[in-house]
Amino acid sequence: MEQAYVLDQFLSITIAPDKSVAYLEFSRHEEGFHCSLQDLESYLEKHSICYGIKRQALQQLADSPDKFFFAKTLIAEGVAPISGKDGYIRMTEDMSQSDEHRPLKTQDGKVDYKELIRLTNVRKGQLLAERIDPAPGVPGTGVTGEEIPFPAGKVARFKAGKNVVVHPEGSALYAAIDGMVTMTDEDKINVFPVYEVNGDVDYSIGNINFVGTVVIRGNVLTGFRVKADGDIRVVGGVEGAELDAAGSIEITGGIIGYHKGWVKAGHNVKCSFIQDGNVTAAADIIVSQSIMHSNLRAGKQVLCNGAKGLIVGGSIQAGEKVAARTIGNTMSTATSIEVGVLPELRNELTELRNLLKEQKVSLDKTSKALNFLDQIAAAGQLTPDKTAMRIKLKATKVSTEREQNENRARILEIERMLEDADTARVEVRSIIYSGSKIVIGRYTKYIKDSVQRMVFYHQDGDITMSTLV
Repeated sequence: MEQAYVLDQFLSITIAPDKSVAYLEFSRHEEGFHCSLQDLESYLEKHSICYGIKRQALQQLADSPDKFFFAKTLIAEGVAPISGKDGYIRMTEDMSQSDEHRPLKTQDGKVDYKELIRLTNVRKGQLLAERIDPAPGVPGTGVTGEEIPFPAGKVARFKAGKNVVVHPEGSALYAAIDGMVTMTDEDKINVFPVYEVNGDVDYSIGNINFVGTVVIRGNVLTGFRVKADGDIRVVGGVEGAELDAAGSIEITGGIIGYHKGWVKAGHNVKCSFIQDGNVTAAADIIVSQSIMHSNLRAGKQVLCNGAKGLIVGGSIQAGEKVAARTIGNTMSTATSIEVGVLPELRNELTELRNLLKEQKVSLDKTSKALNFLDQIAAAGQLTPDKTAMRIKLKATKVSTEREQNENRARILEIERMLEDADTARVEVRSIIYSGSKIVIGRYTKYIKDSVQRMVFYHQDGDITMSTLV
């Protein structure tokens, strides 16, 4: 008579905490162990496993149990839930600005060449944005037949800035004053009044520091400064001036910086061309024609996709993407393109590495001086002034070593961020010439031979390129 096996003495079941999968494994191994498919099915039923049972795996285990003695076998798999969709904020006004700057055509058919930019003006009490609630997901089914709840979508919250009012129920946001609706850093929604300059920013106007949006219907000349808590719109060009906006900066003409001034925006920068300029944007830098011998830093993208779409010389840094028609030139002018991490982090890494070198040199000098004083102390010839110096040098050494450790930890943290560059891209729609350098995350690729229509991205610990579709 065959020995009757009690399966609980030989088998154990492990169920995932969310009951999405169940595994079977042997807790005891005995030669000659056997069981039938029906035995196993009864065993699962006893342990409340009733959904998504993998009968083929059970049959194999029943046929050849010794092959599964040291394995953890998946014997049931449920249906995973589908997450709910996050809620979002829907703007009632189009916050994107048109790339076309056409003169305004009036009702009588005339053309007003002074009105080149349309401002997004709103009235007090006007609805600016609505909260769209999260969409529900689909529950799953566990191996025990129980329902697995779906992760709910996140509820969107208004990021209220200046001169706006949120409905008491949090469902809508309204303008508190007449003015221009503007998105500033971290996508805050504001309404700002507008300050206009009907001409150049020169000695007749002087520097501008305004709490709202500034519209300049002329040029900003070298040496002048324009600061705005909202946007800056320039219907003209910018020379070696300083422009600083919490919102976006849009320039009808271009920037000829002479490497003197700078343009900095808390959101986007848009212009026709940049030459010898320094431009920083928390989000995107969008240039319709060319970027020449300039230093650009964008938190998200640098786009130069116009008819010319040329980037030559200088350094271009972007957190996510750089796209252009042409990069470099036939003269192999050095052109650096860096993507994959926020520019300020990459520059901080460079500064920290340089600082670490300086600290090492300083620490070596301190250690040599301490060794010399220790030798004098051992000989019993340490004077009071040298004793004080010795105490000071020891304190300096401890402080420098502590700073070194802090800097090394920060470098390691940034380097880990540099590793996470899988979505970063450099797109070349026409040609990239030799002399150009592509940096993605912590990896660098020098372009030795010109290539056409190429996209560069990080893959498997290296920079890969493939044909741009």
